[in-house]
Amino acid sequence: MARKRIPSGFFVYVVVEHEGHVLLVRETKHGQLWYAPAGGIEPGETIREAAIRETMEEAGVLVEPVDIIRIDQEWHPGEGGLTSWWRFIVRARVVGSITPKRYPDHHTLEARWVRPDRIAEYPLRHREVHELVALAERAPPALPISGLPPVARSA
Repeated sequence: MARKRIPSGFFVYVVVEHEGHVLLVRETKHGQLWYAPAGGIEPGETIREAAIRETMEEAGVLVEPVDIIRIDQEWHPGEGGLTSWWRFIVRARVVGSITPKRYPDHHTLEARWVRPDRIAEYPLRHREVHELVALAERAPPALPISGLPPVARSA
């Protein structure tokens, strides 16, 4: 008996730390709330490439992904049944200028460096931002990001 293919989505969440601050973005959607740079991995794109692209698009800061510190899998309602969502939590470091973007576009309204103990002062899309920052601060080296193949989306 043939198995039914499960529709899947792949997403990257990037935790960037620099000199005791973390990078947050204020989104144009999701109620214009604050969050970590994040987004969908495009077909044929590697997790590393997606982390670099999403952080540049949303925050205007060039990063080098260091490692994957957590992988989550969740089920969400989709067309014709459930869809499997895979989230790759990536720790990254700044490469070059640390100046975040200051002008809104269709990705985000702004980006800022925030001390972890001040994150609670920002209206967050989800409280998991605290958890992701804490994880990045204490997690030992995890799955190296170099050499990982592109992620293909299933139909």
